[in-house]
Amino acid sequence: MSAHELRLEGLSVRYGHASAVTGADIVAPGGVVTALVGPNGAGKSSALLAAYGSVAATGRVFLDGEDVSRLKPADRARAGIAVVPQGRQLFPKLNVADNLQVMAELLRLPRSAVQTAIDRFPILRTRMKSLVGVLSGGEQQMLVVTRALMGSPRVLLLDEMMTGLAPLVVQELLRTVTQLAADGVAVLMAEPALGAVRGAVDRGYVLVRGEVVATREDGGAALDDEYRARMGVLKTAAH
Repeated sequence: MSAHELRLEGLSVRYGHASAVTGADIVAPGGVVTALVGPNGAGKSSALLAAYGSVAATGRVFLDGEDVSRLKPADRARAGIAVVPQGRQLFPKLNVADNLQVMAELLRLPRSAVQTAIDRFPILRTRMKSLVGVLSGGEQQMLVVTRALMGSPRVLLLDEMMTGLAPLVVQELLRTVTQLAADGVAVLMAEPALGAVRGAVDRGYVLVRGEVVATREDGGAALDDEYRARMGVLKTAAH
């Protein structure tokens, strides 16, 4: 399978007079896991949502070299960009199967797509008729990932996917993510700290106050060290 690529060029996001992201150049190639790490308020979520098209932005978004900047979110989803949003954004009063069916309809997939998708995390098959609101946090996150992967995306955007989850759940999700990257999917993961995901990260960017301040191509540990060093400088400057 050929590797895919997401490329963001000169990406800027503003909310009124406030600038969330300024002129960011970010590349997420397939075959590896790319991380976007930065403190709360750094603009990580805004960058991911701009890539998906659900917040207004300037700059350009390329999917496998094709400019998709003018496409609406639903069209970007059908083109192969999937997102696991912060806060999950599930329908708690629908059951697991119906939550997946909503995405199948958005992507114009056949009904059989729900049955195929559910096999990714076997625990979900036992919850098919359960209301999503009664699932554990880990089960809900597995459902969100399953939903995002229904259309066999070329790009997977993960917004703080691991926050608040049990270590065993984190490890299961990371296995899925690293396998997807190995299969050629372009994975871009936003996290406020690398922590438990550090070993799964191959390369990435440090984002501070909406700007990319560092890029590392030599693994998650090096990226984590770079991030800690940058934050240490900021704290020192604040005093």
